[in-house]
Amino acid sequence: QVQLVESGGGSVQAGGSLRLSCAVSGSDFSINTMGWYRQAPGKRRELVAAITSGGITNYADSVKDRFTISRDNAKNTVYLQMTSLKPEDTAVYYCHADVSRGVWRYDYWGQGTQVTVSS
Repeated sequence: QVQLVESGGGSVQAGGSLRLSCAVSGSDFSINTMGWYRQAPGKRRELVAAITSGGITNYADSVKDRFTISRDNAKNTVYLQMTSLKPEDTAVYYCHADVSRGVWRYDYWGQGTQVTVSS
């Protein structure tokens, strides 16, 4: 079984920074794209940022130039550095991993971590 464990959420004032981490554990797997999604109350879950195994990144327009996604393939961990946070960034943030196990590919999600930005 593959598990994703997130850490690093919390509360911060507008303009502040937070760093999220997501570690993938298990056996007999390889990780393809990893990403961060978020869901605010009453809204759909949306992609925040993603990074391929080769390091190619993609960001939502709303977070470009403020958030940075990175990954440590040796540690099977993805990070999201968030700066210049705004109240509209408040949401539950979910880690996602596209994982290969043999010939099959699976989507795995973390449990979610709350990020709250106050004005």
